[in-house]
Amino acid sequence: MDQGIGQFIPLILIFVIFYFFLIRPQQKKVKEHKIMVENLKRGDKVVTSAGIIGTIERIIDNEKAEVLIAENVKVEVIKSTGIQALMNATEAKK
Repeated sequence: MDQGIGQFIPLILIFVIFYFFLIRPQQKKVKEHKIMVENLKRGDKVVTSAGIIGTIERIIDNEKAEVLIAENVKVEVIKSTGIQALMNATEAKK
């Protein structure tokens, strides 16, 4: 009986290590990205998933955003997957 439990201890240890070093940080990153996307507003400078830097012109249906990437060149992107990062941090400095 003790030998059976002893065989599972390394597997349990591996799972715990994976959770704290891979799964948990990824969940935190996804949560932060979701909050960032929900708080996007006109004038924010963003980087799209394709690496294009642009400025938010307007929010469409709370799911899409119109991004100005050059003078008179606007593209629509899906906010949740199309916008990778926010360039200008508008948060108050601590």
